[in-house]
Amino acid sequence: MSKSKKGQVFSDVEILSAASEGMSIARIDNKVVFVPFVVPGDVVDVRIVKSKSSYAEGRAIAIKHYSDRRVPAQCPHFGVCGGCKWQTLNYADQLEAKQRQVLDNLQRIGKIDTSSARAICGSERIFHYRNKLEFTFSNRRWMTADEIANPDFKPQPNALGLHIPGLYDKVLDIQYCALQDDLSNDIRNSIRLYATRNGLEFYDIRTHKGFLRNIVIRNTHAGEWMLIVIVAEDDKKRLFPLLDFLKQEFSQIMSLQYIVNEKLNDSYSDLRVVCYSGTPYITEEMAAYRSEDAALKYRISPQSFYQTNSQQARNLYGFVADFADLHGNETVYDLYTGTGTIACFVAKYCSKVVGIEYVEEAVADARVNATLNGFDNTTFFAGDMADILTPDFVAQHGTPDIVITDPPRAGMHEKVVNQLLATKPRKIVYVSCNPATQARDVAMLAEKYAVKAIQPVDMFPHTQHVENVMLLERR
Repeated sequence: MSKSKKGQVFSDVEILSAASEGMSIARIDNKVVFVPFVVPGDVVDVRIVKSKSSYAEGRAIAIKHYSDRRVPAQCPHFGVCGGCKWQTLNYADQLEAKQRQVLDNLQRIGKIDTSSARAICGSERIFHYRNKLEFTFSNRRWMTADEIANPDFKPQPNALGLHIPGLYDKVLDIQYCALQDDLSNDIRNSIRLYATRNGLEFYDIRTHKGFLRNIVIRNTHAGEWMLIVIVAEDDKKRLFPLLDFLKQEFSQIMSLQYIVNEKLNDSYSDLRVVCYSGTPYITEEMAAYRSEDAALKYRISPQSFYQTNSQQARNLYGFVADFADLHGNETVYDLYTGTGTIACFVAKYCSKVVGIEYVEEAVADARVNATLNGFDNTTFFAGDMADILTPDFVAQHGTPDIVITDPPRAGMHEKVVNQLLATKPRKIVYVSCNPATQARDVAMLAEKYAVKAIQPVDMFPHTQHVENVMLLERR
């Protein structure tokens, strides 16, 4: 195997287990081979696409035996899109793989005792669970192998869908996606048809020409919908008729907005958003931590962050509140507070919450959310966490009894970890979307903090991503 080359084929290879990044693992001559879109128990023929000294990557070119862990794919684009690589793996096995991923990272990277780990919390809904999807217009449509092999297929240049993994300029035309409510498919497909019939140019990411660039579709658990249409030129004569069509066709869209993006990249967080029809936001409701309390309301604007699995977000925040075990007199710091969702979730049960977040627009949303829910014991600050969380800041706003931290995938800056060690809160509740960086940070905190509980949560069925909540108590 060590001498294998790109293109070499191995027959009747058994897939042994699920791995990170949505891959599965096989072994050929004692070498690990990562293979996508297969499940443990499959027996396949594998073509090697990359070979290194310690591992290889392959593609299954034929399935000789189907595993009893395999289930039918719900998406017609499975195997090409790349977004749900575990969709054909039984959901119970997905959860087992994610549990193992969390514990392996904590043990291997952080040398952490995981005996306090609880069973992963699975998602009640494993399809139609997302509340946000973004799609791209392109005049460089990806041709699938089946289309190329079909002599009757007539090539179409335009696509409205998702980028092919690893190819910035190729977009797979998505007819059906099983991750969001079906209305999302209806909206997207209607926009594509309208654009084609009316000669609206799909964007060319290489030449940066064309009119239609992206759409963002958001919805709430209660059925409020937001649509953001992103175009490359401020041409109202072409844009407004499209928006009028959507307004007439889809009464469910309560917030119809547009952005003009003349930049060379697709990011829009720094661009002006114009509300064309309805409200400039939608409002999500979430059951309070205690059943006798009124539901929380969160206002979601076009550039707001909100957990994309609304139902699981309630479970995630419930575990955070469980671990915090608030009695009403605590000072809580909520680091990386975002739009204040966790801060508002716990505010009723403590003395005060101090939220810190890098993005100023998110802090503005956090203040709105606190006001919307009637909380006057929350304060929010915008800026770099490592610069704001200083001894002077703590002296001014009070030493926290409990710190809740929910950093991005990169984890916490070393300065932040050191400040937590110096501040010495009684508890730290650490929420992470990346168990590897969480393990690193918890290892640095280990000199003063002991791990008391570990709770994985599956927010993203059919993907390799997993959230993890840890309770650390001061020694």
